[in-house]
Amino acid sequence: MESKLVIYNTLTRQKERFEPLHAPNVGMYVCGPTVYGDPHLGHARPAITFDLVFRYLKHLGYKVRYVRNITDVGHLEHDADEGEDKIAKKARLEQLEPMEIAQYYTNRYHQAMDALGCLRPSIEPHATGHIIEQQQLVQQILDNGFAYESNGSIYFDIEAYNKQYQYGILSGRSLENIKDESRELAGVGEKRNQADFALWKKAQPEHIMRWPSPWSDGFPGWHCECTAMGRKYLGETFDIHGGGLDLVFPHHECEIAQAQASMGHQAVKYWMHNNMLTINGKKMGKSYNNFITLEQFFTGNHPLLEKAYSAMTIRFFILSAHYRGTVDFSNDALLAAEKGLEKLLQGISDLERIQPAGQCDAETEKVVKSLRQKCYDAMNDDLATPQLISYLFEACTTINKLVDHKATICADCLRELSETMKLFTFDILGLKAETSGSNDAREAAFGKVMDMVLELRAKARAEKDWATCDKIRDELKEAGFEVKDTKDGVTWKLNK
Repeated sequence: MESKLVIYNTLTRQKERFEPLHAPNVGMYVCGPTVYGDPHLGHARPAITFDLVFRYLKHLGYKVRYVRNITDVGHLEHDADEGEDKIAKKARLEQLEPMEIAQYYTNRYHQAMDALGCLRPSIEPHATGHIIEQQQLVQQILDNGFAYESNGSIYFDIEAYNKQYQYGILSGRSLENIKDESRELAGVGEKRNQADFALWKKAQPEHIMRWPSPWSDGFPGWHCECTAMGRKYLGETFDIHGGGLDLVFPHHECEIAQAQASMGHQAVKYWMHNNMLTINGKKMGKSYNNFITLEQFFTGNHPLLEKAYSAMTIRFFILSAHYRGTVDFSNDALLAAEKGLEKLLQGISDLERIQPAGQCDAETEKVVKSLRQKCYDAMNDDLATPQLISYLFEACTTINKLVDHKATICADCLRELSETMKLFTFDILGLKAETSGSNDAREAAFGKVMDMVLELRAKARAEKDWATCDKIRDELKEAGFEVKDTKDGVTWKLNK
């Protein structure tokens, strides 16, 4: 199957046509969360970004195996080679089993992602469930001469690797730069070179989670899990590896080196990275102590929040920016997203109120017949969701004109307009109306009645009977209906 989708490959630093290795099968691996705390907005962006990729590839007809890992107990703090495992630390402080902490926050993560409309991945492997695979990876790297043992720990030998391959191809860093940065750290310790990273660490007596290995009772380095699990479930080569931009170095750089050192070739064809979420220009995250949890967004219980925001508002807020662009948090931006989502969903709801005519007027026909292709063009251009949303907003303007009887549409075009709006809003963007089915039905029923009432009001306006016109509007307001006179006509909604 010929693909028109073009995506930006972080590895080559350019847009490339998406051509799967084994079409129609597509393998996609995405770095998931470390489960030691409540999910925050920083977790939402990669989940929504790659949910969009997952949805769109499936829509295009590909059979996608989407693997997203869970980093649970046993590891050190990401790229550090010393320190205490975050989950074990929390378990010690709260006097709970480490796996109890991991399971609790895994459940919390799933609940939040479900609320955001993210589809569950095809496979969700846990790091602790794949210790054997990680040990096998370490042994292969040792056997190939790219690692060494030191006091029961195994370290990746970056200098040996760099003689045959090139370390730093994803991030664009040279080995000398990496070594210079590493010299700022105190002491080399067990390592031959401070830039070397741990593949396996001998556990200190206080380390709770440990496993037997040929080298020591210990635990795998953080970088091993994704390389090992990606290979297990997607094969020695697969199509897409994704995650946040903050993972490019060192995590994904180390993954590339581990794959090359163990197999003699790279594993991934396309590397995709979403950009960061920021607050006042600074990355949002636990390490900066400036994060807002998703539950706090949903309840409004945080000093930086003016009000509660729905899960779909958060999703729309994230999709309103291109996945490779930085998104800076503000209440104004969230309020704008809330209004934008409401406009889009109201437009789709209003489609049910439109009665088709014998034919379309020329402008409406032009909008409808070009809409679907324009939406595909936006998605095919590196998943340009802001452009896609702008096209859907343009269609909403046409829908408003149809509702106000300022335009006409035939039955075939009305069907096409409805199918296109729902396809890209619900199926591909993954948005949904956050109302109960009974409320949806009630609004649909009120729609026809409101149309008749507003026609009476329009007649009164035409006859300059302002008293009757205002009386109808005010009584509708008392009944819970909000009526607005705009330059494009009259709009209404039922306040919930």
